[in-house]
Amino acid sequence: MIKQKNNVFWFKLNGLVRYSMSHLASNLFPLYIVNEYPKSGGSWVADMLSDALNVPFPRNRLPMLKSCVMHGHMMHSWNMRNVLIVWRDGRDILVSQYYHSLFYNDRGNAPLVDQCRADLQFSDYDNIRENLPAFMEYVYETKKHPRMSWIEFVGKWADCKNCVHVKYEDLREKPVDELNRIAHSLSSMKIDLERVVNIVDNHSFEKLAGRKAGSENKKSFLRKGVVGDWKNHFTKDAKQLFMSYAGDGLVKLGYENDNSWVNE
Repeated sequence: MIKQKNNVFWFKLNGLVRYSMSHLASNLFPLYIVNEYPKSGGSWVADMLSDALNVPFPRNRLPMLKSCVMHGHMMHSWNMRNVLIVWRDGRDILVSQYYHSLFYNDRGNAPLVDQCRADLQFSDYDNIRENLPAFMEYVYETKKHPRMSWIEFVGKWADCKNCVHVKYEDLREKPVDELNRIAHSLSSMKIDLERVVNIVDNHSFEKLAGRKAGSENKKSFLRKGVVGDWKNHFTKDAKQLFMSYAGDGLVKLGYENDNSWVNE
């Protein structure tokens, strides 16, 4: 119990310090803020950006009082500078959320899984196609983990003119070009192309996960590493439900031209 209370206190303290620094000191050191809706690939981007800019990325610990990369899931933009918004198709995010919320992995997600399983109590957690609509309602209606929805995040950040934007899908397709672009946009630094190539290679899914992208491991935080996995799990009911919750976000971010994807 004491350890659990200490963990909660540390988590809240860490969040408070990060929030304060992001809004009060982002242009001072400077800080480079990677902001995402969870499961959009933000940690991967932050790791590569840290290497590209040659500044630390203090992950899962209190931030440093010096120039570094900071990663978060923030909804307030006041006084923030050097902000990178990482986007990902909300349907793929939902599938990643399902596995991260309901299957124990190697990143210490046990408290989250225990809570979500207690709330949802599915008879067969492996049956994602049957469970996904109920899980979607849980995510979008209760907003427990996190306390915002993907469509709310889209509404807040999609039109941010002072932010640099990158899509997870573009990073997967052309990682060298995209990393070079966002690093230069945030810092004005000119980075040697060969160095960018090496950074991308060192942070590839294959090297980080020890297996090829598409080879699934439900017990790993790096579960699958592919684009478009939602097509393997969304039923017609799930498509219609997602459209009602967040279809406008897919169109706004350019993932779809309209809502015709529901009938495909």
